[in-house]
Amino acid sequence: MNTVVLITGANGMLARSLAKSLGSKYTVRFLTREVTRHNEFKWDIGLKYIDPEALKGVNHIIHLAGSSVAEKRWTLNRKREIYSSRVDSATLILDELQKNNQTIDSFISASAIGYYGSKTTNDILTEESESGGDYLGEVCKDWESVAHSFKSNHVSQKTSILRLGIVLENNAGVLKKMTPPVMWGLGAGIGTGKQWVPWIHIHDLCEMMEFLLGSDVEGTYNAVAPEHVTNQSFTRELATVLKRKIILPNIPPLFFKLVFGEMAVVLLTGSRVSSDKIMNRGYHFKYANLHAALGNILAPKNQIEINR
Repeated sequence: MNTVVLITGANGMLARSLAKSLGSKYTVRFLTREVTRHNEFKWDIGLKYIDPEALKGVNHIIHLAGSSVAEKRWTLNRKREIYSSRVDSATLILDELQKNNQTIDSFISASAIGYYGSKTTNDILTEESESGGDYLGEVCKDWESVAHSFKSNHVSQKTSILRLGIVLENNAGVLKKMTPPVMWGLGAGIGTGKQWVPWIHIHDLCEMMEFLLGSDVEGTYNAVAPEHVTNQSFTRELATVLKRKIILPNIPPLFFKLVFGEMAVVLLTGSRVSSDKIMNRGYHFKYANLHAALGNILAPKNQIEINR
């Protein structure tokens, strides 16, 4: 019988890519609010419900669920949704496993570099750096606390946490929003452009999770590429790969504050984040360089656009 991996956040780009990566080695299941496929099982965080069949025979759980922090303004309701979709969902899984006296081999939880707070500094942040005292920092701190509870409560033999940077994938996430303006000659830096943009190719992120599944390695790791780039350099590199130029001035911070309110800090701030710890544990990046990463993701699109 194959090893069973249960993934939350079934509709996200990462869950879909990860399932493809793991499909040849593991039996993959999903927890989702709307069941459409045979390997999907219903859960409802508000009702504190998980289909009992979802957890039967599960060996590993990868917790990726979480409402986007950069899609809507942070109203009080949105903040509650962001928090609950991460923290309450993990608590629900833990409670169900404990209720069934069930143990698993490992629990892998996504977190985010937002753990360190929304700030731009000259420091290079490591896994030992303090959490930020702002909204995102507190969300990530509580999110990770529940993940650690899986091991401290002897539900999981090991727990791993990945603090995700900006995930790069074709026609999804940040590249879905940034690529069209650059193609149309309307690309521009954000704010000062000096804020750092910790990033990771989705291939490396999936490989990193598979690395944690298939080894004795556990703990908390920054899931970011080793190359540090600013928003300005990221935008220009994107334009280079797409064979375009950045001719417009940076968009002023005030614009983002007016449009997005408090959520604008996600766009206007950013610090360098170290990936040394995961590399020292034996993980090797395939895409450690932004130019190579963007070229891999966008080169086919670039050729299509040029040849039209």
